[in-house]
Amino acid sequence: MSAEVPVTARIAAVRNSLQPSERRVADLIVDEPDAVIELTAQQIADRVGVGRSTVVRACQTFGYRGYPQLRVALAAERGARAVTPVAAGDGPLGGIRAAIDRVADDLRAATSLLEPATVSTAVDAVVGAGRVLVVASGLSAPVASDLAMRLTAVGRPAETLGDPIGQQIAARHLSPADACLVISGSGANEASLRAASAARAAGARVIALTSFRASPLTERADIALVLASGGTFRDELEHTSRIAHAVFVEAFVEAVAHARVDQAEAARARVLEILSDNLGDAI
Repeated sequence: MSAEVPVTARIAAVRNSLQPSERRVADLIVDEPDAVIELTAQQIADRVGVGRSTVVRACQTFGYRGYPQLRVALAAERGARAVTPVAAGDGPLGGIRAAIDRVADDLRAATSLLEPATVSTAVDAVVGAGRVLVVASGLSAPVASDLAMRLTAVGRPAETLGDPIGQQIAARHLSPADACLVISGSGANEASLRAASAARAAGARVIALTSFRASPLTERADIALVLASGGTFRDELEHTSRIAHAVFVEAFVEAVAHARVDQAEAARARVLEILSDNLGDAI
């Protein structure tokens, strides 16, 4: 990973694959980052009931030489994310503004785990596929619908189904010439995992869009597009947001369109014609 990847994003990407003792270290760093900055490696070990060597090993798993390097990186991250407290008189609007500021911070780090070669491979796979199937369930379903619609609008026809069983059937009917995009923030949605397995059994190329590098979904994927969430697996379950995925989908479609610019321009012209026909005089 590059040095620009935030500490919390590095931890989120590997947390699911950590040993229980290392996971306790990871959770303390994510849950109490400001306190951790002031602690020594031994103090962290004492706090979570592990040996100092476990703390060092965990830091190395996150991509640092040791605890001092993680500590410096964490301090830099906390400084960059500092937000002016909401004034009591701001009311609900103040809270909304603060929440949007937090989302903006997360978006800046969203692509920090992505590698150029991986993204290029994913774009090429979608461009060159015979069929493209997009699957997702739960809160990721609207993102899948948006992705399929946007791809179709730029002349790269894509399909999606709302019913999880239907998704699995469609995935099983794919061929080695096709691609299946599976969207799951947690990477652990059972219906999406079954669809991914069905596409894999059919020989299709499976592309995952998720928030965790180590997950059941990435294990089933040929290409994993991991967006840094900046949080823990529990955050994903309790405070689920698909904003980063939705923004990435828009940019990803633009990359696909750029790769097949002639077809995309013709497709967009047809879409604009349809939109024009459907606009009322009162607008």
